[in-house]
Amino acid sequence: MYEMIELEDVERLVSEGALLIDVMSRKSYEESHLPGAVNISLKELDEEGTANLDRGRPVITYCFDYQ
Repeated sequence: MYEMIELEDVERLVSEGALLIDVMSRKSYEESHLPGAVNISLKELDEEGTANLDRGRPVITYCFDYQ
């Protein structure tokens, strides 16, 4: 299940322990990402790519590709 949330909610959820995942390409992530974000590109966002994630934490994914 997913839902769109506002920046204030992102900040609150991260402060409460949510995991922030940036799904941009590695290059875009390296150029710019939110503090504390982990990079798992859309191409890697599968069972293998997410195997090490803590399933007990909420997960927030985002993508902002300015190119």
